[in-house]
Amino acid sequence: MATVTLDGAAIADWPAFHAQCRDAFGFPDFYGNNMDAWVDCLSYLRDDEGMTRFQLGPDELLQIEIANADALRRQAPDILPTLEDCVEMINERYEDYGEKPALALTLR
Repeated sequence: MATVTLDGAAIADWPAFHAQCRDAFGFPDFYGNNMDAWVDCLSYLRDDEGMTRFQLGPDELLQIEIANADALRRQAPDILPTLEDCVEMINERYEDYGEKPALALTLR
């Protein structure tokens, strides 16, 4: 299973979150550094669009691990709930197209 690990202790605000995501996921140079762009990029994990460094097969899942999730909750309490909502929204998009969910979120 493909895995991306984000360090919650190093994320104190939205710019830090997006900078870490841009590097970890391999988002393109034109990544917009907002959650709309985050959702758009991760909605193409099974296509050859170059929106991330990953290209998943039909049954594959990308595991997003948030290390030091408690630190992230303390430093930027609005990020985790938004992230959870966006992961759910992306998985619903995949299901709407008759595909299996593509993302799993684990907090450590």
